[in-house]
Amino acid sequence: MAAAVATLLACCNSKKTTDETLTTKPAVMWVDAEANYARFNNADSIDKYVDMVADLGFTHLAVDARPISGELMYDSDLAPRFKGMRNVVEPDSTLDYLGHFIERAHDRGMKVLFSLNVFCAGHNFFDKGLIFTDHPEWASMVQDPERGIVPITAMKHKADKYGAMVNPIIPEYQTYIIDVMKEMLTKYPEVDGLILDRGRYDGITADFSDLSRTEFEKFLGKKLENWPDDALKIVRTESGRDSLIRGEHFNDWIYWRSKNITDFLAHARKELKAVDPDMIFSLYSGAWYPSYYEVGVNFASNTYDPSGDFSWAREDYKDTGYAELIDLYMTGNYYTDITIEDFENNPDPIWNETDFEGHTGDWYCVEGSCKHLRDILGPNKFLGGVLVDQLYNDIDRLPESMAMNVKESDGLMMFDIVHVINANIWDKVREGMIQSGYIPAENN
Repeated sequence: MAAAVATLLACCNSKKTTDETLTTKPAVMWVDAEANYARFNNADSIDKYVDMVADLGFTHLAVDARPISGELMYDSDLAPRFKGMRNVVEPDSTLDYLGHFIERAHDRGMKVLFSLNVFCAGHNFFDKGLIFTDHPEWASMVQDPERGIVPITAMKHKADKYGAMVNPIIPEYQTYIIDVMKEMLTKYPEVDGLILDRGRYDGITADFSDLSRTEFEKFLGKKLENWPDDALKIVRTESGRDSLIRGEHFNDWIYWRSKNITDFLAHARKELKAVDPDMIFSLYSGAWYPSYYEVGVNFASNTYDPSGDFSWAREDYKDTGYAELIDLYMTGNYYTDITIEDFENNPDPIWNETDFEGHTGDWYCVEGSCKHLRDILGPNKFLGGVLVDQLYNDIDRLPESMAMNVKESDGLMMFDIVHVINANIWDKVREGMIQSGYIPAENN
């Protein structure tokens, strides 16, 4: 696998040049559906921005094909067509949205990957998606310290619960989402691959459904008398913050959830490669490995043993590592601190989107994250991701963040094009692409 991925990475850059200083590392620009659909719902707009991205040296587009609502960006028998978050953007009947992205990008020598939110099937703030219409039973059951175990759709007061996540182990849902991915590959055989996003549990408070209890008990080989406390309990402290109490089987619970995600990815890869053996099986996850056990994710190589470094890792936790399953792995180095020196001068805890608690350490800057990722990923490659709007208040450092990711990882991913467009910071992106070696300085 490592050799195959290295070959893929070496061949990804579509920019033909004899300049030996230019990098051959992939550079991916993400096009989110929710934020961009109104703008990109016509061929001229797609053409304009694909050309701009190609001219900057990007080699790949990540085009959102299944936003968090669970709707699709094309006509399908499996889910409704996406019409914007408020259903006000009627699709152009003359435009094949995804097909036109592929055609224009391929004309410019770029690859196109469809991204999809794997274990999400609704938008919690708009009551939108399959969880709110046909399949409320898919909703993840989460712990709430005041109300007990409730569907995620009842957590609208929580800012981090905007995505109506599903329970990843529901067999019917797993079959359904793999069928959706197969349909994408069948309807769009020219697409170069898929990016699985939100391939995880909602958070440490999920999933505590009857199904999860039953399957966890099967895994343990025993009945649990104090559910969910035997795994973990969320309590409200006097300060008003939620606190986590680890149960007797906490580390077993963490292992079991991670195994569930990795088993699904192995199954999905097999099914999708059967449809198109050449498809790029790609995945995005956050880079914050020390806390990513909270969402059931172990993106490390199975040669890396985290049990010596982290209290939540059983000795066999490394067996749930899924790096070897991924052809093109993208991770979010979503930090405003870029260098290790930046981190050392900034002691404030970092709270990433999925974190239950704040964290500190040199993991939480771009340079430090990449160095640690090298250790846990072994020979497997990864692209460092930049969250553009995080740097709006210090936009002059965007090129530095881009260049650090490219220097210390195997490529670049930028999320999202809407942040570049809205702030009109194309000059900063160009500067970053020059510093990263994607385009020569004389093109500036």
